[in-house]
Amino acid sequence: MKRSLAAQAGRRVRPAVLAGALAWLPLSAAAVEIVAHRGASYDAPENTLPAVDLGWQQGADAVEVDIHQTSDGKIVAIHDSDTKRVTGHQGVVADMRLDELNLLDAGSWKGAAWSGTRIPTLEQVLETVPPGKTLVVEIKCSRDVLPELESVLDASGKREQVMLIAFDYDTISEAKRRMPDRRCYWLYGFSGREAEAYRVRSQADLLQRVQQASLDGLDVRYSGEWTADLAGALRELGKALYVYTVNDAEQARRLRDLGVAGITTDRPAYIRKAVAE
Repeated sequence: MKRSLAAQAGRRVRPAVLAGALAWLPLSAAAVEIVAHRGASYDAPENTLPAVDLGWQQGADAVEVDIHQTSDGKIVAIHDSDTKRVTGHQGVVADMRLDELNLLDAGSWKGAAWSGTRIPTLEQVLETVPPGKTLVVEIKCSRDVLPELESVLDASGKREQVMLIAFDYDTISEAKRRMPDRRCYWLYGFSGREAEAYRVRSQADLLQRVQQASLDGLDVRYSGEWTADLAGALRELGKALYVYTVNDAEQARRLRDLGVAGITTDRPAYIRKAVAE
């Protein structure tokens, strides 16, 4: 490990720890993980069981879903805090019970073939995860969901197959404190709002935030200003870089060659083929 990068991040990494952390990282460019964004959302309605199932069928290594919590404490897979965009019904997820959400059609917006598709619970999504695959859970709601999230993961018997991500730094930091055995990644989009909120002025600031919270790495916008350098910098610290959301074959190959650990895409089969070329 280069001392300069360790110094930037504010902590040295013991060789044994580094070796263990690197064990799951891609060993070659072709080994980059393909993460189905909200399931295979190019072909099926996002964050639904059909999209999740199609993600597995298309050969994704992992499927990503977004979560919110209902008024009766249940965790459901939906991106927005309200239901309007994917159901046509104006409602706030946090103010609705699960039985109310179950009445909504979350598939018709994508096409008549998906009519009647429901908003699934996290439990239902977890049931689909095959052996050897990963479910990436993006926490979209407040950190108050974490006790129930941990309970659901434990009850599923698939806790070890789950990776957690969030844009809110405090949320993902607390998730790592509660569940140190789970891989946790901070989502970062390189926006001015994020830079101001988290006082990020350089790549070194991002590395330092990762180290401070003992996170496993970053999940960043693929076209961010430091994306090209972050893969190597994180790797030297025993961490990993995932990127989102890539649907272009040329971009996917460029990112593969940079050594990213995973590529999040709406089109897992297409991008899988692209990075194999």
